[in-house]
Amino acid sequence: MILLDTHILIWWVDDNPRLPKKIKKVIVDTSKKSTILVSSISVWEIALLVKKQKITLLRSVDHWIEEIEKLPFIKFLPVDNQIALKSVGLPGAFHGDPADRFIVTTTREHGASLITADKRILNYPHVQTIW
Repeated sequence: MILLDTHILIWWVDDNPRLPKKIKKVIVDTSKKSTILVSSISVWEIALLVKKQKITLLRSVDHWIEEIEKLPFIKFLPVDNQIALKSVGLPGAFHGDPADRFIVTTTREHGASLITADKRILNYPHVQTIW
C-alpha cells in the first residue's frame, strides 16, 4: 500500500515532468491492483498553496480535488484524533511542519510506504518511503 505526499499527488495528477518515470510506474501499477492513499491534510496544503499563489493548478482547487475524489483507486484518509495525537509523539527527531507530521503519522498508522521526494522525510528512519 502506498500513500502519496502532497507534492507527489500534484505532480502525478498534473503529469509534471519532475515525477520520475519509475515513480509514475509504481503509482500506475498500484492503481491497477490496490488503493492509493492520500491524507486529507494534503487537500488543506494544496488549497493553502493555491491561495498563497505558490502553485497554480490547471483548474480551480475545488474542481481539481473533486476530479481526484472520483478516481476509484484513491482513498482520502481524514486526520482523526489518533493521527493528531500521534503526530506530536513521532519517534526520533523529526521537523515541526504539521502537514509532514500528519502525513508521516498517517503512513505509519496504515502500514503504507510514503512516496515522497522530500529529503527531510526520506532521511527519517521511522517511516517507509519510496523514491
